[in-house]
Order: sequence, then C-alpha cells, then structure tokens
Amino acid sequence: MDIATTQASVDSYIQTQEDKSLLRFITCGSVDDGKSTLIGRLLYESKLLFEDQIAALKADSIRSGTQGDDLDFALLVDGLASEREQGITIDVAYRFFSTKARKFIVIDTPGHEQYTRNMATGASQAQLAVLLVDARLGLSTQTKRHSYIVNALGVKRIVVAINKMDLVNYSQERYEEIIASYREFADKIGVADFTAIPVSALKGDNIIEKSAAMPWYEGDTLIEHLNTVPIGETANAQPFRMHVQWVNRPHLDFRGFSGRVASGQVHVGDKITALPSGKQSRVAKIFTMDGDLDMALPGESVTICLTDEIDVSRGDLLCSSANAPTLSDRFESRLLWMSEEALRPGQSYLMKIGAQTINATISPPKYAIDVNTLAHISAKTLNLNEIGVSIVNIEKPIPFEPYTLNKEMGSFILINRLTNATVAMGLIEKDAQTTSIELRTDELSIDRGLRSEQKNQKPVTLWFTGLKWSGKTFIANALERRLFANGNHSFLLDADTMWKGLSEDLDYVDADRTENSRRVAQVCKLMNDAGLIVQSCFTSAFTSERRISRRIIGDDSFIEIHVNTPLELSEAHDTTGFYKKARRGEILNIAGIDLPYEAPENPDIVVGSQTHSYEEAAQLIFDELVKRGLITKLG
Repeated sequence: MDIATTQASVDSYIQTQEDKSLLRFITCGSVDDGKSTLIGRLLYESKLLFEDQIAALKADSIRSGTQGDDLDFALLVDGLASEREQGITIDVAYRFFSTKARKFIVIDTPGHEQYTRNMATGASQAQLAVLLVDARLGLSTQTKRHSYIVNALGVKRIVVAINKMDLVNYSQERYEEIIASYREFADKIGVADFTAIPVSALKGDNIIEKSAAMPWYEGDTLIEHLNTVPIGETANAQPFRMHVQWVNRPHLDFRGFSGRVASGQVHVGDKITALPSGKQSRVAKIFTMDGDLDMALPGESVTICLTDEIDVSRGDLLCSSANAPTLSDRFESRLLWMSEEALRPGQSYLMKIGAQTINATISPPKYAIDVNTLAHISAKTLNLNEIGVSIVNIEKPIPFEPYTLNKEMGSFILINRLTNATVAMGLIEKDAQTTSIELRTDELSIDRGLRSEQKNQKPVTLWFTGLKWSGKTFIANALERRLFANGNHSFLLDADTMWKGLSEDLDYVDADRTENSRRVAQVCKLMNDAGLIVQSCFTSAFTSERRISRRIIGDDSFIEIHVNTPLELSEAHDTTGFYKKARRGEILNIAGIDLPYEAPENPDIVVGSQTHSYEEAAQLIFDELVKRGLITKLG
C-alpha cells in the first residue's frame, strides 16, 4: 500500500470517528451495586484495552483476590489507592470507549452517601443514566436518592440495570419484583419512562451478548441500547443565550464579546439584547480561532462583534431580542447541600451562575425532601446530602430561566465565602418575587403621609447593629428619652421584646435568628406605616441579613447604625455571664465567639462605647435625624 493510499485510509478512519455521535452517560446507584465492574466489563469487551493494561489487570486481580481466578473489572476504573484498598469508588472517573455505532464518555460515580456530591457533579454532565440495583437487595435509599437527583438534573433517559442476577439464580420473578417497585417510585418523582435490563456485570450477561441464562428476557443488551438510544439535543431549539466571559479588546479598532453559546443559534445580522442593561444591537461578525462564521451553535466558543457600541461587561448575557429572559433577584430553588457544615440561613454565600459570581443569602428551607417517601418535611436547615427547597436572595437582579427550560440559565453553585469551598448546587424552579394586591390610594382613609404630618416627623427605622453588650439598647434608650422630650413618637424594639413575644416559637440557632430578623423588619415596616420612628436593637451579624431587612423596610426608611464596640469591651460590659458561657461552649453560634460578625462596610452612622458615652452617642444620632430633616428640633 503506497503512502497516498495509507493517508487516504487514515483520513477516512478519522472522518468516520468524527461523524459518530457521542453519548455521555453516568453509572449510579448504591455502594457495591457493581458500577465500576460494569464499566470495566464494557471497556474489556469493547477491545479497547492494550495488552499491558490487560496484563496489569490480571496481576491486580490476583493481588486483590476479590474475584478468585476471575478478572476484577472494577480495578480498571477505580484508580485511587484508597479505592482499591477499600473496594469502593470515591472520586468521579471518566472513561472513553467506542463501538462501530457510537462514541461514549462514561462517568463512574461513588455510591456512598457521603460522596453524593460527587455523584451529582457527574450527573449534571450526563445525557443518560445507568442506575444499577443489586438483585439481592433491591431498591435502597441511595438508589432512590440517585434516581431523584438524575431526574431533577434533567437526565430523562434512565436505564435500570438489575445487576448480580447470577447471585439470584437469574430469577425472572425477582427481576420483575424489583422493576415493579422501581416503577412505583418512578411515578412519584415524575420519571415518565425507563428501560429495564437484567445483567451480571461480573459474568457479562446481557452486557455485550445476550445471556443464555436468561432466555425469558427478550429486550436489548446494554450495549445495544446504548448504541441506539436517541440522544437528540434540545439546546439547538432553545432561544439564543451566551454569557459573556471576556470582553475582547486587543486594540482600539476591535471590540468583541467572547463566551460559549449556551443554547440556541446566532447568525450574523440577528437582533440581540444585552442583559441586564436591556440595550439592543445586531450581530456584525462571529469569530473563532478557525476563522469567521455565519452562525454559531450550542457548545461553540465564539467572539461576537456588534454593530453598535453598547455597554456590555463580563457576566452579562447576550440573548435573542425576540424572546429575552426575565430578571429577578429572588428565586425559589431546589438545593442539594454538599458541605459537612450545615446551611446557615441568612449567612452570606457566593453564588456562581453563568459567568458571574454574586453575593447571595438563603432563607430557611420551605421544606426538605425525604428521598424514600418523597414527603415534604419541615426543616430549619440542610445538612450534608440533604435536598430541600429554599428562597435564594441575591444582591442584584440577573437574567434567568427555570432549570427545566434551560439548564445553563437555571443552575448555580453556592460557595463558602471564607473557605472558597462549594457547599451546594442549586436548580432555579421559579421567580420568587412577591406580589401583593394593594388598596388604591383613593381608598385609603388615612395613609402613611397623613400620620407623618400629624406627628410632625418622617417615619424611619434606626437599625442598630453590633455585638451583644456593645451598648445598642443603652444608646437607643437614651435616644428614646430625647425623642420623647422633643415631642416625637417613637418605639424601641429590642431582642427581649421579640424573643419573648412574636418570636417565642423560635430557637437561638442561625435559621431561627434569620427568621426573627425578618419578623423584626416586618414589624418595623408596619410601625413606620403608622408614622412612628422605630429603633431596632439586634446583633444582625450578617450583611445579608441586614440587606434583607433594608429591602423589606425600604431604602428611604432605613438608617443603619453601627455600634462599633470591640469584643473585649463588650465582654467587659456583660453583667450576666453570657460571654463566659459562650467561651465555655455552653451557648453556641454567638457572633464574635464561634460565629463571625460581619461589620457594616458603609453604615449611615457609627458610634461606640469606646469613643462615645451612651448620652453622647444618642445626641449624635438625634442631631443626624434633625440634619436629615426627619424631625424638627423644638425650642
């Protein structure tokens, strides 16, 4: 064979491989259900292993001794030493193999509950899930949890592989019993359809070749199903979306916006909108490293130039003007908690969505989900591997779409601000902006303005924040006396008032303190509507917590006062022994001790018992209220 013929043959082979469709699938299920063994069997039977790999597998199998004289196919996938020692999968493993019909990337994920976060990471990239079930044990909690997760992540093609059929004598009755149980569970979680295959990954039954031991099974083998299952993508049919990852400005004569097309198609000449600004333009050019394009498809990384000089920044969204998404700063989201440190409602997290990272706070869960019964159960927080639904509040409105409509636009992760660890993955379900039906102004007999005129003052909430025993209440009490003497109408709202009354059903934990803060803000707003000046004295340890309170009360009616007394001085003021108990660990979650206190970055007023007496601080605040025109000084 001459060189030209050889080159043509090589080119033909490469073209054949490029033309094959690619299927990404995940193997999941409970621990020891045989996921790694199944993948190892597929690699071995696909004739993709080199002789040295097979020799190493034989040696490793003899060394591990788990399968007697047989090959232990799990050793092909479990690469970590700890995985081989324990006979389990810990890390997510990606393996490639190919058949004449299709190329595959198979994602092997752990079955242990403590590694559910690894499994969810793998499932987020899959088009199909092979859920393994041990024929001896049937459905487990982890089987159900993994089914719930892959379905929630939009993996609609599910293969239920009843494995280890050789250990139940290839019983058709046992197979049908497990399938009936799974069908009942699948109906509850909304799995419309699934494919069931009885297999033995170790013996090779129904993996590549039909099993002579199960003549009662007339369906496809696993590889036949994987070769023929439809994998048409829906991203092409969706509206155009691209998050801007980089503003490309190599010189003054060129300005382009680089990113990966998340969904839809974009053509030169298309009218597009930049969000959140809402500015519109048309596509002038589409660039790639390989040259100019007339159009770009989902998954392609491109640089788009526009006909107009509109302001677009990193993190913005370029989208089709004909059907642009909405914007919101509050979402109802389904969370899978992935951290050993439980969710702290009200604490500030980083939310990474698209190409931007923004501050976010999580409200106490509306409910958690029992993966066995799918019941909605009451929860004040979420612990490792728990799934729940919460409201996510972010610092500014962003474009979004529910995850069920667009995976790229509706998925995010939460990051711990201090450790930079990923603590949760989230799926946006819907906009959670509250709507209310209000009376028309002409139907209100006495409104806030009239009450304000009657009292000759402008209603406002003075939100005192600082460490416990920093002097907040003492300063507010001194200010109360001045306001009363000046003829103003005010009310002092402190922790004891709330915890012994409206919040007596709450405990002194993070989730409940956040809920207490929300209730305080609602009470302050009502009192402001009544024309009163309210002094709210609470620790308010988190910036996010104060941000939510400001949103509820209204920016024009919220004055943040930081009582900046250091911890050592606050402890010295304590006459109740509170801090001593906290130091001994008898009281938990105390700001400044075992919980961080996030001091305001730009408070409206700063006072502190280190720099002011209580009376001096009260006078300073009183003078500021006069200066702002909120009250009129008498005499």
